[in-house]
Amino acid sequence: MAAPARRLCHIAFHVPAGQPLARDLQRLFGFQPLAVREANGWRQLALRSGDAVFLVNQGAGPGEPLYGLNPHHAVPSATNLCFDVEDAGAASRALAARGCSLPVPAVSVQDAQGTATYAVVSSPAGNLSLTLLERAGYRGPFLPGFRPLTSAPGPGWVSHVDHLTLACNRGSSPTLSRWFEDCLGFRHLPLSPGEDPELGLEVAAESGCGGLRLTALQSPVGSAVPTLVLAESLPGATNKRDQVEQFLARHRGPGLQHVGLYTPNIMEATEQVARAKGQLLTPPKAYYQQPGKEEQILASGHKPSLLAQQGILLDGHAGKFLLQVFTKSLFAEDTFFLELIQRQGATGFGQGNIRALWQSVQEQAARGLED
Repeated sequence: MAAPARRLCHIAFHVPAGQPLARDLQRLFGFQPLAVREANGWRQLALRSGDAVFLVNQGAGPGEPLYGLNPHHAVPSATNLCFDVEDAGAASRALAARGCSLPVPAVSVQDAQGTATYAVVSSPAGNLSLTLLERAGYRGPFLPGFRPLTSAPGPGWVSHVDHLTLACNRGSSPTLSRWFEDCLGFRHLPLSPGEDPELGLEVAAESGCGGLRLTALQSPVGSAVPTLVLAESLPGATNKRDQVEQFLARHRGPGLQHVGLYTPNIMEATEQVARAKGQLLTPPKAYYQQPGKEEQILASGHKPSLLAQQGILLDGHAGKFLLQVFTKSLFAEDTFFLELIQRQGATGFGQGNIRALWQSVQEQAARGLED
């Protein structure tokens, strides 16, 4: 591996001035302002909930925003993943030797709290770039160049980022997997027993036409990097009904489709999001009437009626369960959403829930086309 990632530092977004992402993260999901930088036409606001940090870059300055790139993308987008590495300079040289494009070679930034060194590498996943950050000697709350913000403690609904899902062009998952494995030290994480890394997990649509292919990658042992999930549509899907193809069209190419945020109490978190008027995705009506679903929910210690009321999906067996709920898009272009996830011993993603998510997003997309 060229540059083993040790942890996820933050996820960066690029949005036009006035776009409400930063406000919505605070009002709907309990994020709190952490630090801000305003310079050269950019307003960069870092927000935090637990260990999850989102950096919202607003505007379009003449140069690059600090710690990232201006992708000049057509729609608001999650455009950068920032990873902590041991030596940013050595990592950037190793990636360059592999033929990777580094639009920002290793550069150091310093303020009164210390120094950080970073480099930005282009990824093969659409407009998504990766920042390799070395900040072991920095003592401030975020990064050099940012002014710390003081805010009241947040509600604590989210503790960390659980996983990141990229929507990919059909047939590109094997190439992307190899790139993340070779360059950042990721390795294949089977989602089903005996899974072929080249094929991933195939989730067929109920109609038998198309479906979803998922390939999961986990970080090196001992690191604290979220699982990376690659999603692509299977052959046979129609562009009008396939959620991945719709993302690719509306986003103008591959990119980060959603972020899974871990919450220690999904019931409370979902209640608070709903109370703040956050829009959650409605599961298929038949989900909670599946044979054995009620018994499964009761075995997990939850009430079926409460999960159904809040739209929370549950999957698992043998005392290990996974609970998930999904938001509607945070952008008008319908290109990015969040997931709240709670694990009760489960380590995967729940094949039943994957199918339920597929169906619910498909139904939502169909309703949107009909409106």
